[in-house]
Amino acid sequence: MEDDASIRFGCTDVRTNLALLRAARETHPDAFIVYKPHPDVASGNRQGVVSEAQALAYADHVETRCSVISCIEACDAVHTMTSLTGFDALLRHKKVVTYGQPFYAGWGLTEDRVVGGAAFARRRRRLTLAELVAGTLLDYPLYWDPLLKGYTTCEAVLNRLVEERDRRAQDGTLERLNRGWWARSQRKFHAIWRAWRTAD
Repeated sequence: MEDDASIRFGCTDVRTNLALLRAARETHPDAFIVYKPHPDVASGNRQGVVSEAQALAYADHVETRCSVISCIEACDAVHTMTSLTGFDALLRHKKVVTYGQPFYAGWGLTEDRVVGGAAFARRRRRLTLAELVAGTLLDYPLYWDPLLKGYTTCEAVLNRLVEERDRRAQDGTLERLNRGWWARSQRKFHAIWRAWRTAD
């Protein structure tokens, strides 16, 4: 989202969605590029709308129906300014190219197009993916347990989620949720398949 503080203060040459598309095409002139606009941008709630015609000048497809996770799982590389999508892609062992200084960049796990910058100046060591995940999900954040009405650990939150999943499995609500997920996943797969076939 172009009006996000992380872009205003963390990006240099590439600061707009259209510039991001242009940079991705310049890097991968022969690739099949999918542009996935942020839902808040697509709905008009945030700055950065790129018309379909503008996007298709650089991208081969504009994806508006599939989840960003489905797109990540189907791709080889993700280009982003500072989006959390880059972190999601790292977790799925995808190549990530950043044009800003998000928290997950500058540690040797991403291909960073910004040189210099205050955030990168502080990141002097290399991290493994496990170290990055531990720092960002275990050590840094505070977790709140609404039942205990107090702070807790990431592990306790995960245990609470497992307990909830097990409870739902016993009362049948998990099966209903899974059927709905499976139907949505099939629709997404067919949409990507149709888009890919029509692009040839």
